Amino acid sequence: MLESYIPIFIIITISLLFAIVNISFSTIFGPQRPNKEKLSTYESGVEPIGSARDRFSIKYYMVAVSFIVFDIEVVFLYPWAVSFITLSKPEMIYSFIVGSVFLFILLIGLIYEYKKGVLKWD
Repeated sequence: MLESYIPIFIIITISLLFAIVNISFSTIFGPQRPNKEKLSTYESGVEPIGSARDRFSIKYYMVAVSFIVFDIEVVFLYPWAVSFITLSKPEMIYSFIVGSVFLFILLIGLIYEYKKGVLKWD
């Protein structure tokens, strides 16, 4: 049973070695000319103003959570869509109903977010 995982372990090992070798070569052979400009704080091309501990609006977090929820929705829909093709007729109908209920619940959540103004960037 463990023999079937050997190719995966080999690929992971090769990938890790490749990453380590590339980072090492870059560090050893790459140009290293630090100066004041390179070592200064860079934040989207402008000088940072204020503290790093500024508070963010709750809308920022709400949009982030919404993105995660709807991103995970897509993760659940891919296997459902792939397996949908291989089902028999009664299973296909049941699977379609279950998938439709899932999408309907997410649609209700999206409508609720829209009505609450979570998706508006003021």
